[in-house]
Amino acid sequence: MRQKALLSGIAISTVGVGVTSYLLKDKANREKVTEFVQSTKNKIPYFSRKNTDSFPVEKAGHPDPEDIDDNTMVSEGSMYPVQYYDEKQK
Repeated sequence: MRQKALLSGIAISTVGVGVTSYLLKDKANREKVTEFVQSTKNKIPYFSRKNTDSFPVEKAGHPDPEDIDDNTMVSEGSMYPVQYYDEKQK
């Protein structure tokens, strides 16, 4: 039963690739598909966002060595894992 399902899955995917290749061999059809994909991507907010000037993180990456408060905060680290571990031990 598994072999039949596997073989039928392979056959269906092979036929699908063949049909797709046949339909996309014409340049006009390829352009239509490309336009459709681009218009669909533009409708999705994640893909249409191109302006990264409004990115919420103001300061990321390598901190300024002169910023003492920021460096102190980073050196202290997060206490959440320590508190979680301590609570699990009780």
